[in-house]
Amino acid sequence: MKLKFEAAPKPTDVTPDQWQDWGWQLRSSLKSQTDYAKYFELHDTEKNAFQKGQQLFNVRTTPYYASLASRTNHLDPIRRILTPHEKELYDPKQAQLDPLGERKNSNNPTPRIIHRYSDRVLFLITDVCSVYCRYCTRKHFTGADQAFIQQSEYESAINYIKKTTGLREVILSGGDPLTISDAHLDRVLTDLRKIDHVEIIRIGTRMPVVAPMRITQSLVNIIRKAKPVFLMTHFNHPRELTAEAAEAVEKFVDHGIPVMNQMVLLNGVNNHAAIVQALSRRLLYLRAKPYYMFQCDPSIGTDYLRTTLENSLEIQKELWGHLSGLALPQLSVDIPDGGGKTYYVPKFETSASLEKRDYVGWDGVQAEYVNPDATSIIKPFDYEIYLTEWNEIRQSKF
Repeated sequence: MKLKFEAAPKPTDVTPDQWQDWGWQLRSSLKSQTDYAKYFELHDTEKNAFQKGQQLFNVRTTPYYASLASRTNHLDPIRRILTPHEKELYDPKQAQLDPLGERKNSNNPTPRIIHRYSDRVLFLITDVCSVYCRYCTRKHFTGADQAFIQQSEYESAINYIKKTTGLREVILSGGDPLTISDAHLDRVLTDLRKIDHVEIIRIGTRMPVVAPMRITQSLVNIIRKAKPVFLMTHFNHPRELTAEAAEAVEKFVDHGIPVMNQMVLLNGVNNHAAIVQALSRRLLYLRAKPYYMFQCDPSIGTDYLRTTLENSLEIQKELWGHLSGLALPQLSVDIPDGGGKTYYVPKFETSASLEKRDYVGWDGVQAEYVNPDATSIIKPFDYEIYLTEWNEIRQSKF
């Protein structure tokens, strides 16, 4: 079966040139109840959120992304992502302003750098997103509308990366890095590429999902010039993979820019094996690797969108053995308060000892894995050649 990608519906009162202009998409963003009412028949739960939610997390979406959601059905999965709900205002089971503990892994001299893991840092180059997803994990930072960071903060961040020689990777995030201009992005990538110990750059973005017209030839050329750069997309549902989004993804990979996808499991949006496999197969068909399947973080106002870990494990186990490993995203939970990621796989091991391990596979096959004699294990004779660089990485955060 050849997979097909349908074009997004375009409003009749918008010209093709406007619709294809990513600047117009951002300028024409839906930000108020009045804006949303032009696209949707608002349900009482949504009206109440707008009317009572002065403390609500920012509301914004592009006309393009709004066109993908149902006008009449408030339970539509994409509509649940982009439209506020009164349940965001309720007292939750668990709610944290900073569930990833990013504030404590930043510091005053370099507030735009988050250094949680030894070999890599998060560089927050903007706090603007074109769509404020209702499950956003960075509500403590995102949405203050600072399009590009101040010069002093930028210089401080670059200097931190330069002097921390154990770093190997810089992840550009925010906000959404692709909301900034080509010129600003080119500057950031060029400055990072001047730093010898930075090997990999990642760009985390939702723009191919919510405004794929942003992915221009000029943008792709800028990113390609700074290779190796990995593009981390954020598709959550197969309906987000329109013809326009598919073209944007393939434009990256056609120019040698690897694309990896990070989805979030969301209650009433994609928490079913049929939806996950549909998204994963379509991504893989476009040569984008389904990378992570995240448990939704307990950010303020997200309880109604969080599914249980048991539900997520069920989905993963149902996919196992039926879906290619290439198409199978890794189920991951970010331990609250900055504990880092922990990964889950279905439990196939039934018993373990020093001598052997016993297993029952996904389709019922039973077998054992017998260990070699522990006394026969030796270190590679040349490991010391690589020990210096390994120690530099391990000690970079301390």
